Amino acid sequence: MAEIVKRTGFGALILIMMPLLVWLSGWQWTPGGNSAWLYALYGLTESVTRPWGILTSAVLSGWFLWCLRFRLRPALVLLLIMLAAITCGQYSNHAIKALVKEPRPYVLWLEQVYQVNNSDFYGQSRQARSQQVTRLIAQDNRIPHWLKPHWAFETGYAFPSGHSVFAVSWALLSVGLLWPRRHYKTIVVMMLWASGVMCSRLVLGMHWPRDLAAAVLVSWLLVMLASWCALRWSGSLSPPAQEQREITRRQNPH
Repeated sequence: MAEIVKRTGFGALILIMMPLLVWLSGWQWTPGGNSAWLYALYGLTESVTRPWGILTSAVLSGWFLWCLRFRLRPALVLLLIMLAAITCGQYSNHAIKALVKEPRPYVLWLEQVYQVNNSDFYGQSRQARSQQVTRLIAQDNRIPHWLKPHWAFETGYAFPSGHSVFAVSWALLSVGLLWPRRHYKTIVVMMLWASGVMCSRLVLGMHWPRDLAAAVLVSWLLVMLASWCALRWSGSLSPPAQEQREITRRQNPH
C-alpha cells in the first residue's frame, strides 16, 4: 500500500501543480484567444464529455487490461474496480457540486455582460438554463460557434471539475496499475491528456483553478483505494517472471 500511495501521490503532485500555479498567479478567464488553440483544447474536453467519455472509458479499460494481461477472472475484477472508481468519482463530483454551489466563470461573465443574476440562473431547471444560455449568446461573436452548444449543455455548478475528475482518475490509475509493469509511455500520454483536459476547462470558461485542484485530490483518494483493491483482489501488479525477463532483455539488448 505504501508504494501505491507514493507513486499515485507523486502523479497527483505533478497534476495539481498547474492549477495551483494558475490560482496563485491570479489569472482570470475572459472570452477570446487563439481560435485554433482553443478548438484543439475543446477536442480534449469532448473526449470526456458525454457520450464520448463512455467510449474513452471503454478504450482505456481495454488498453489497461491488455497491458496487465491478467487471466479472465482477475481481469474482470480489475475492470469492475476501474469502472467503479470512475463512477464513484462522478457521483462524488455531483454531490460536492450540490453542496458548494459555485457558479461557473462563464455564468459570472453572463452576469456582467447580460445582467443575468447567477442565483436566479441556477434556480431554474437545467433545460431552462440551457435555453437561456443559447438565447443570450446566439449572436455574440466573442464566443466561438463550437463552444456555444457546450456552454448550453454544461450549465451546472463548477466545484469541483467533473471532467478533470474523470481524466485525472484515469491518469492516476495508469500510474497506480501500470507503473510496476513499466508501461511508462502509456503513463506519460495519460498524464499529458489529463493535464490537457484540465487546461481546457480553464480556457473554455468552465472552471476556476481551485475546481481543478479539488478534482485532483478527489481522484487521488479514489485511485489509491482502487489500486489497493486491485492489488488485493486481482493479484500482483508486478510482471510475472517471463515478462520480467523480456523487459530485462529489451533494456539490456547486449
